[in-house]
Amino acid sequence: MKIQFYKYQGTGNDFILVDNRDNRINHHNPQLIRQVCNRRFGVGGDGIMFLQNIEGYDFEMVYYNADGNPSSMCGNGGRCIVAFAKYLGIIKNETDFLAVDGPHHAKISEEGNWVSLQMIDVDTVTRDGDAYVLDTGSPHYVKLARNLSHKDVYTEGYAIRNNDIYRANGINVNFVEPADEGYFVRTFERGVENETYACGTGVTAVALVMAKHHNKTGHIVTPIKVLGGKLTIHFNYDGKTYSDIFLEGPATQVFSGEWRD
Repeated sequence: MKIQFYKYQGTGNDFILVDNRDNRINHHNPQLIRQVCNRRFGVGGDGIMFLQNIEGYDFEMVYYNADGNPSSMCGNGGRCIVAFAKYLGIIKNETDFLAVDGPHHAKISEEGNWVSLQMIDVDTVTRDGDAYVLDTGSPHYVKLARNLSHKDVYTEGYAIRNNDIYRANGINVNFVEPADEGYFVRTFERGVENETYACGTGVTAVALVMAKHHNKTGHIVTPIKVLGGKLTIHFNYDGKTYSDIFLEGPATQVFSGEWRD
């Protein structure tokens, strides 16, 4: 099998993008997905996305984690597929597309490398001890930390993701500490089963949680630093519901090629 692919990254979260508007590729194949995403024997990526046609929208985003399983929403992946759609000439500077968690609106710069992606509204945040749990399109666990640059995120994140509460469905584990005017975040991602350089739904979860933690309401802008760069989240919070949530940051095409199975 030959697959024309494009490699994109958004703050170090890297993805394989495939134009599947002709439905030529049957991607319901976990072994193939794992093979392509493998960093030593394949192209390598945190996940793979197929851009497909769907009625009523500019395109559909179909995303798989590197472990071969279908994924919940990926924020950085969403930004990258918007950049890919512009590259393909499907959109210009705005789009409405469909992902696994529903419709998304996005805007992209004229140069095609900066994307503002609207995320789903959130109205439920629960507690697990001193941590917060919420769903921003994917489930997230958010915990404040100290000396985060030295934390063993893999070991601690793996233990939380695989404990008795979360083992069955998995959860993304985010550690956060204040930094400059915003926060520094490191994330252990389920599906990748490792720390990644960035997680879009994760930094979104952190921004929302920190507003609640510090009793802030109104229109809130939160800059966040991750291992792969900087992202910005802005949203409205009335003390109950988070709405008009946007995840903003870079999305860059790295290279393209052909995969031969």
